Amino acid sequence: MSSKLGDINGLLAIMEKLRDPESGCPWDQKQTFRSIVPHTIEEAYEVADAIEQQDYIELKGELGDLLFQVVFYAQLAKEQQLFDFNDVVEAVSEKLTRRHPHVFGGADFADELAVKANWEAEKAQERAAKVGEQVENVSVLDNIPTTMPALTRANKIQKRCATVGFDWKTLGPVVDKIKEEIDEVLDEVHQVNQDQDRIEDEVGDLLFATVNLVRHLKKDPEQALRRANDKFERRFRLLEKHFLSQNKALDQCSLDEMEQIWQKVKETYES
Repeated sequence: MSSKLGDINGLLAIMEKLRDPESGCPWDQKQTFRSIVPHTIEEAYEVADAIEQQDYIELKGELGDLLFQVVFYAQLAKEQQLFDFNDVVEAVSEKLTRRHPHVFGGADFADELAVKANWEAEKAQERAAKVGEQVENVSVLDNIPTTMPALTRANKIQKRCATVGFDWKTLGPVVDKIKEEIDEVLDEVHQVNQDQDRIEDEVGDLLFATVNLVRHLKKDPEQALRRANDKFERRFRLLEKHFLSQNKALDQCSLDEMEQIWQKVKETYES
């Protein structure tokens, strides 16, 4: 292996060695595009977690793990004579320069809105090229992965629709829609003969409407919910710790007792 550690060619050489049919690693040898997808998703989440924890030493390693996933796919593709790592780099470089003509091509846009409009037009052209259609025959919702987390996909769908004007301009109607969806959930729940599919549909509509509010507030729904999860977990652990100090199991406590301590935790410790 002639390339040194720290050089991208060295990493590519390591990957090729791991996949060597005779001297490689048995685990790496048997992997396929499909089999390493779960690992790629896990590595992406670990990158996000390191950033949220502001652990930048850990982030260095997690970014390396994520980069290795790209190298792994590129090696699999090279073996099947589909493309190689250099093709991946060339493709993303071409895309970035084409989508930023105001930086690389001498184009002059009046403001950020014009830049964004050009970006969306380029992406529309790309979607059309993928399906071999004229732009006017392509849906703005094409190529949104169905495997995305549901909150992220809802946000993506709404953003795409907003690019063609299918969006409220103010918060009022967005909030009204959430209230309407809550009423519809409760209407279904209060039916004498409950239809569980209808209840699930209405709950889904409520979640979708809530994502819309988060989007209008210019926040990311996945990140907002992760923060809420972390906050709840911190508070609940403090609640557990309180009763543990009294040698009392939670299942021996009344809801009123737990609610009292919960409120104290909220007032005393970080939000």
